[in-house]
Amino acid sequence: MAVKRGGQIVLTPFPYTDLSGAKLRPVLMLRQASRFDDWLVCMVSSKLDHADAGFDEVLTPADADFAASGLKVPSALRLSRLAVLDASLLVGSIGSIGDERLARIRQRLAQWIAEAD
Repeated sequence: MAVKRGGQIVLTPFPYTDLSGAKLRPVLMLRQASRFDDWLVCMVSSKLDHADAGFDEVLTPADADFAASGLKVPSALRLSRLAVLDASLLVGSIGSIGDERLARIRQRLAQWIAEAD
């Protein structure tokens, strides 16, 4: 994969939470997580009913940055499903979200971490 940056939507084998396997799916690259080219990513899902209201971000065709995302259907950017992955696992970029949406998502995630018990 060429240039990597936060806000890109890429394909990768995303691990199940019990580590029993992984499924090739789109993820949103949130930011580089280390100097070793590891990336903090969140899962992207077309199952909108699984989205955590008020936390996960829903992207629909009505949104200005939907076309550039490369997603084919309305999707949830699942902030409740995070992983840190080596860049070699990010197999191809399909698009990106807007800078404003990325900043909002990062702020929401930071606030959630700061409020944890």
